[in-house]
Order: sequence, then C-alpha cells, then structure tokens
Amino acid sequence: MKQLFNKLFSFFNTIKSNIAFYPTILAAVGFALSLIMVVIEKQGISNYLFEVLPQLVVEDGDTALTVLSVCIGGLISMMVFSFSMVMLLLSQASSNFSPRLLPGLISDKRHQIILGVYLATILYCIFTMFTIEPSEDKYSLPGFSILLAIIFTIMCLGSFIYFIHNISESIQISNIVDTIYKEARERLADILEKEEQFASVKTFHDTSNWHSYKTEGCGYFQNLSYSNIIDFCKKHDTKLSIEIPKGLFVLDNMVFFKSEKELDKEQLESFFSNINFSKSELVTDNYALAFKQLTEIAVKAMSPGINDPGTAINAIDYLTELFALRMKKKDVEIFVKDETSYFRLETIKFRTLLYNVMASLRTYCKHDPTVVQKLLWMLTYLLEQPVFEKDYKSCVENEMQLLKKDSKTIIEELGLND
Repeated sequence: MKQLFNKLFSFFNTIKSNIAFYPTILAAVGFALSLIMVVIEKQGISNYLFEVLPQLVVEDGDTALTVLSVCIGGLISMMVFSFSMVMLLLSQASSNFSPRLLPGLISDKRHQIILGVYLATILYCIFTMFTIEPSEDKYSLPGFSILLAIIFTIMCLGSFIYFIHNISESIQISNIVDTIYKEARERLADILEKEEQFASVKTFHDTSNWHSYKTEGCGYFQNLSYSNIIDFCKKHDTKLSIEIPKGLFVLDNMVFFKSEKELDKEQLESFFSNINFSKSELVTDNYALAFKQLTEIAVKAMSPGINDPGTAINAIDYLTELFALRMKKKDVEIFVKDETSYFRLETIKFRTLLYNVMASLRTYCKHDPTVVQKLLWMLTYLLEQPVFEKDYKSCVENEMQLLKKDSKTIIEELGLND
C-alpha cells in the first residue's frame, strides 16, 4: 500500500506540470456542480430565495437564457485571450531567455487555475441552460442556479484582472530568475538538511564487482521514489548504486544502476517502476537545472542581438549564492535508514558543475569587462565560503586562472591593452 501511494504521489508530481492538469480538474468540478444544483433545485431552494430576496431572482425564462448566453460568450472570449497571453509569454521567454524555462512557466499553477475557473464556469452555465424553458415562470425557473452562474462570472472577471497582473510580472526576467533561484535554493536546502542527519556516512560500498543493469528506453532521468527503493533493497536484501545523475539524458542500453545481488526480470520491473523518465525538466526535481537555466539566460543576454549585460550580471549574482550552497554539499548522495546504507545516487560533481557554467560564461562574456569583473568577484567570494571538501576551492582557483587567461587574450586581440 505504501509503495502504491508513493507511485501515485510521483505520478501526481509528474502530471501536475501539464498545462491541462488544473483546467481538467476544475472543469469536472463545474460539470459536477451543475448536476448537484439540479438536485438542489428540486428541493425548492429557488422558491425560498424568491421569498427572501426576490431582487436576486430572474423572473423570465427568456431573460435567464439571454443572461447565461452573454456570460458564456464573454467567458469564452476571455479564455481565448488568456490562453493567447500564455502562449505569448512562452514564446517571448523561449526567444529572449531560454527554451529550458518553458516547463517551469507551463507548470505555474496560477495560470492553470485561472484557465480552469473559466472552463468550469462555462460548463456550469451551459448545463444550467439545459434546465431552463423559455416559457417557464418565475416560480419554476432555477433562480438560485442562475444567480450562482452570475456570481461565478463576476469571479472570473476578477480572475481575469489578476491574470493580466500576474502575466505582466511573469514575463519580467528579474522575476523569472528569482523564481528559479528560490526553487533551487529550497531543493538544495532540503538535500543539505538530509545530509546533516547522516554526516558520519561519507563513503559507500565498493561497487566494482556488482551486477550492472541497463535501461530499455531513453529519456531524462527526472526523479525517483527514495522510500520505495529503500524498501526494495530491504525486501531483496541488496544494495544499489545508481550510476546516472538526475537531470542527465539516459541513452538506450546504457548502464543505469548496479546491484550487490543479481536481480531477475520481475525484480528489475519492480525497480524501474520507481524511476521516472521524462522529456521535461523541472528545477523542483533537480537543482542542477537551475545552474543550467541561469547560465543560458546570462549567455543569451550577452548575445549580439540582445546585448544586455545587466541581465547577465543579475543571473551571475544568483549563481553565486547557489554555488555557495552547493559547496556545502557532498559530491555523492547516500541514502540511509536505521543506520544502514541502502543505495547511492550519483550526482553531478562540483568540479563538473562549475566547469560547465564557467565554460559557457567565459566563451560568451569574456569581451565585456563588467561581466568579467562580476565573474571574478563571484569566484573570489566562493573562495571565502565554507566547503564540504577542500578540493572545491582548488576547482574555483583553477576557473579563476582560466577566466583571467581568456580575458587577457581577448584584450590583446582587441588591442585594449595599449
């Protein structure tokens, strides 16, 4: 039962990033509410409302149909416009910043909920219209249902105003960068908190003679169910070592993990059912994606077509803080329960992470003195931060030397040293 719950939770985390997730759920709620109101209307709630507040009850069937038709037409227009605004946001983010930002923007549940509220209200109004006859008098009209439809439409108007405000903020690069940073910081803080609980565990078993197993498909290694894999190890009395870091693309027939004991086909199927491969990339699942996204934003900002050093410097500021957090983390994740190490998860090494970021920034930003100065400040700042391993500082010093060398070369090529 626990494994089933964990799988359902993992499935929910995967589909909730889909732009149609919340609209589908809210549309079902709107349809269900219209059916519930049919039952409530049969109990005479509209007659009671007419006796208490007759000003709120529509007294003519034709008028009721007209009101609902206007609500439906207006809501459809707002929904189309809102959807167009979302597509415009995604298009501008992709062209001006980085296509990797799209999964995070699409998964913004505020946009999804607003679109879902529109769709739910439209369905509610449509099915409420089916219960109205033009010739019905004020005593047989579903007055309470019509009143709710009007209230829901007014709520949609308020949601539309909020949507315009939110979409105008979402397209600002400062807010996009800040959101990426906060998600990555929370993810890193959570990992560091777990590592502190098992600070004494620094090494894992020697896996050189373990049994290797490959994947039967390809895709980005997005997430896995940690508790289920620990239960798997306990059940089959084995230890595991996952050889591919999260966020990397896993190729077909590539060695994915090693097991201390040999596993049969059924056990392999059970193991891979706890692994999530996806084509999308979310920072909430893998903090390393934040480094990649912030780097691409900085690089895109320094392209000749955009030439925005301010955005690049802003992205470097956030990268600085994330690197400072990453330097407190181990280069490997070992999962322990009841003081027993069950499996190891390969992670992107700090050396590799820093090199990938600095290689791109050096290539596209070395011609701008202000950005180079900011990069040097970042590396100097990192040298003063507490680290988990002393080797981290040597990596920073090496990147600083490479940056100085590249900057000196470009200055000589441009003749700026005269």
